[in-house]
Amino acid sequence: MDAIEPILSLASSIYQLVGEVQANRKRCQRVAERVRALEGLVTAIRGGASTSDSTHVETALRKLKLTLQLAEDLVRKYSDARFLKRLVRAYHQGEDFADVNDRLNDAYQELGLTLQGLAADQAFDAALRRAQDEADRREDSEEFLKSKLHHHHLHHGVTWAGQDKQLLGSPLPPDLQAMQETMNATQGEVQDLRRTIETLIQTISKPRTVNQDIREIAADELTYDPEPIMTTSTSEVYRGEYNKFTVAIKRFTFTNTTFPQDVQKVFHKEVETMRRFESPNILRMFGICVQDENGASPTYLIVMEYCEKGSLRQVLDSPQTLSWPRRASMSLDAARGLYRLHQTEDKSKVHGCINSSKFLVAEGYRVKLGGLELAKTETSLRRRCDGRTSSLRYCSPQQLQSLNHVYNKKCEIYSFGIVLWEIATRKKPFEDCLSREDVYNKVIKEKFLEPLPEDCPPALRKLIDACRSYDAFPRPSAGELVDKLRRVVDELEEE
Repeated sequence: MDAIEPILSLASSIYQLVGEVQANRKRCQRVAERVRALEGLVTAIRGGASTSDSTHVETALRKLKLTLQLAEDLVRKYSDARFLKRLVRAYHQGEDFADVNDRLNDAYQELGLTLQGLAADQAFDAALRRAQDEADRREDSEEFLKSKLHHHHLHHGVTWAGQDKQLLGSPLPPDLQAMQETMNATQGEVQDLRRTIETLIQTISKPRTVNQDIREIAADELTYDPEPIMTTSTSEVYRGEYNKFTVAIKRFTFTNTTFPQDVQKVFHKEVETMRRFESPNILRMFGICVQDENGASPTYLIVMEYCEKGSLRQVLDSPQTLSWPRRASMSLDAARGLYRLHQTEDKSKVHGCINSSKFLVAEGYRVKLGGLELAKTETSLRRRCDGRTSSLRYCSPQQLQSLNHVYNKKCEIYSFGIVLWEIATRKKPFEDCLSREDVYNKVIKEKFLEPLPEDCPPALRKLIDACRSYDAFPRPSAGELVDKLRRVVDELEEE
């Protein structure tokens, strides 16, 4: 098992770096604590501990090595005092810690299943982990805020000292004049720092969305525009307001041939799905509203997060310039949403209808996965790949070859690879294919991969092509995608 020694070396490096961190100390220490628990498993495996499946262990170790590389990069980022500006920017990317901790938890579960007689480690208890992460976040936030306030006051005082001297009418000596120019040049940075501090104060006082339960909302608590902003075969979506927040209100519809109880079934299915998968990269749900529930025509509403930029497809069709760092970051967000769905305790859980219209884009180009009620049955998934050409463009080669192929996560990763291709090119997939036969010939007979732009970053190109692999085996898991896309984003931000 070639990965064992590199894993132990990475663990040792992480422990050393944690002792040198300049910010987010608690969260870095918590990562090291969980790495140490995993190190115990790896050491046991190296010592010849009895395992149930050596092939599975090797696969899990390979994934763990990648995750530890990501953890090492994360901790190193906070251990170098020379990158203060980068630390301030990176501070808002708290998802980095969530990514690493989720992946460490996955590694522990995978390795733990293969070791016989393993006692569960408290470091990976789900409820305790959430409580620890929230407490660490708040403590690090407060510590960071105190240090930045101190830094801000120092700069503010020195700058005005120089300005007071000018106001007195005394010309500044050349050395002080140079200092004055330097101070003036930093005023923009001070203003940026002030805005950062204000944001941090809001972050500390704001409760986390995962701690908020979905509630039943009374009809008079909602207002919404008369015209829908989006219409599908099963619903209409309106822009509205709830508790002074702009929200999206989804109203389930049905035709004369659809029974109200069928609509109710879809409604409760989406409620349950969204309740289980709260995440910054999954469309948030605020509550539900049922009007005239016992009447002849009840109305079912879901009140959701409003994403002002619309669907990912709408953003890609817009004239807005999207840099490669921006596109890589959007890809990472989308992968995080899919990973959160695939990470559920229901190992066969899939979205079932991944395409660029199922991802929504909020302020700051944050991408969120929506449409979770379309986690379909096996029968409806087969029907999808025998239906409209627009849906077929996202179907894996295995589904196109056989309608009886069981839809699984590998199929979904192929669909997601098409979405990543869309983000990279801003084009629509297989636009020249007008029928099922056209798509089939391109994908199955020609094994054709639509080209990526020449300036696409090599690491991103490699990932997109891996997801679109004709064979299912090389396609990465959603967790591996998150790990690798995180590194792509970091590399592009450093350029």
